[in-house]
Amino acid sequence: MTDDAIAQARAAISDLEVFAGTDASALDIQRLGGLTNLVFRVATDRGVYCLRLPGAGTEEYIDRAVEAHNARAAAAAGVSPEVVHADPGSGIMVSHFLDGTVTMSPDEFRQRDGSPARAAKAMRKLHTSGQTFQFRFELFAMIDDYLKILSGKTVDFPEGYHEVLKEAEIVRSAIDAHPADLAPCHCDPLCENFLDDGSTMWIVDWEYSGMNDPLWDLGDLSVEAGFDDAQDREMMAAYFSGDPSAAQTGRMVVYKAMCDLLWTLWGLIQHANDNPVEDFWAYSTGRFERCRTLMADPGFKDHLDAVRRG
Repeated sequence: MTDDAIAQARAAISDLEVFAGTDASALDIQRLGGLTNLVFRVATDRGVYCLRLPGAGTEEYIDRAVEAHNARAAAAAGVSPEVVHADPGSGIMVSHFLDGTVTMSPDEFRQRDGSPARAAKAMRKLHTSGQTFQFRFELFAMIDDYLKILSGKTVDFPEGYHEVLKEAEIVRSAIDAHPADLAPCHCDPLCENFLDDGSTMWIVDWEYSGMNDPLWDLGDLSVEAGFDDAQDREMMAAYFSGDPSAAQTGRMVVYKAMCDLLWTLWGLIQHANDNPVEDFWAYSTGRFERCRTLMADPGFKDHLDAVRRG
């Protein structure tokens, strides 16, 4: 599989003007991680680049023109590497590669001192940059979109999903009671989308980015990284330069549940599309159970009440 992927990368490089004059067959190409796409480190005599080839089926839910615009805006905000090529038609993207950084994971976030704070500061820098992203990332509209995609596929839902979705209406009403000021947000802050050099955290992969409530990014990162209470406090204190309000903390916690509710459906799409990268049925059921457990926790109502009060 890796050899086939490298061959695909060499074929793509041969057709890209950014690599004109290079011998694709002689380049040092390394396959990197990725749940849906093929991602590579490409070393040339002119520099080192990150090449992204889109995964099969991603055109169902990713607008590559929007992604390219937002990736360039994120680079202008100073939180992401420069994009040197983006073709909305093919979905191929090339950016500068950040050598000397560590790709984050839940373990890295636990082991690298100050990393939750550095991630929070990077998100704050993005959110307050004044950049405007294309696309409005709206939680419940995206749930509807994913349900529509799934309606055309043969796939089961985790038991109880639709009942919990109905329960989430109280979350919608609490959030809507005090609409957030929208900001450019990553919206899919997987650990692996953060690159740390020990002093600065960089953010990559803008496929799901859009204008959103900034606290979505914090709640989603907390879930993806498996933050404990101390890491949540470090993240929130760094983001707000002090203690957050009860409403701010509540909003972050509520979004923890809601991101799992949404990404459960994303996992089901991968499962239905036979994405071989991992067991996406287990991914989906695991995320859904975590969502249901958090929503059933007695403290969840207190957080909802704090959000509702504002």
